[in-house]
Amino acid sequence: MRTSSRWRVKNDDLPTHFHAQNHCLHQALPKELGEGYSDIFQLDTDLSYIETHYTPSKDLGVLSHIDSQEPRMVVTLGLKGQSCFTGHHGEELVFNQGYTSIATFNSSMGERQYQANQPVTQLRLSLSKKWLDRYFGEAQSARLFNAEAMQLLRCQPISTQGMVAAQQLLTANVAPEMRRVVMHAQAMSLLASELSCLYQEQPQGQKKFTERDKNIALLARDILQQEFQQPPSVAELARRAGTNQFKLKRLFQHYFNNTPYGVLLDIRMNKAYQLLSTTHCHVNVAADFVGYSHANNFSAAFVKYFGTAPKVIAKQ
Repeated sequence: MRTSSRWRVKNDDLPTHFHAQNHCLHQALPKELGEGYSDIFQLDTDLSYIETHYTPSKDLGVLSHIDSQEPRMVVTLGLKGQSCFTGHHGEELVFNQGYTSIATFNSSMGERQYQANQPVTQLRLSLSKKWLDRYFGEAQSARLFNAEAMQLLRCQPISTQGMVAAQQLLTANVAPEMRRVVMHAQAMSLLASELSCLYQEQPQGQKKFTERDKNIALLARDILQQEFQQPPSVAELARRAGTNQFKLKRLFQHYFNNTPYGVLLDIRMNKAYQLLSTTHCHVNVAADFVGYSHANNFSAAFVKYFGTAPKVIAKQ
């Protein structure tokens, strides 16, 4: 269906079938609207994981109506591109690349909007209030919900731990029988990192950071992600990001709950794990790829980080 300049399709009308090998519902985008799909995994009774990859050929709106019997929270990680949700009552949520958005609702009616020829990759975790009650207690979870409308609780840069868990979810290279167990473990790790902001009290007198500070932190992390093989020193990283070493360390602690070196280590270890598990290369090759001059130093760092030797991952 086409309305004005945007093509619209109901979510329930998208071709859907059960993918037996991956144990998920596979929902495809019609070819006349572009390329893409969503895979929906039910990890347990109160927790589902949705992985969406869209490249629409036209400006697209996907109409959805969720009338849940119980309030729900949706945690969305924008890994590529941008999309927008416009609600029936005028609410609007924008999902940007590099950011985690946390929203709650009792019922949801609206339209997910995508731009033509703009690739979008998003991961969503949908969890019920019962799930939050179980892990955080009813009193704590009750304050996160507004009975009247959908609300955006938080929009923040994806934490480094969250990014690592997201990449593991996307590239889980395990036997089909183990896939659900591994996905559940990574989903829990992702929720632990991304929901922590909702349950941390702000210390009195703590300095508030600005939008510019957030952009500095994101730029510095982007530099580390692009130059992980030969990374700049903290002093050089701070200079290129437009700040000083002391403030850069504070920004990393605030936004990523980590140090610049810790973020670099996360990136290197995750890249090494992916390379070893997908190509089964020699440990020396992985060490060189992520910027270690000595394989022994790399192996020691890998064991400390993952609790297992790199050669074990390469042989799996």
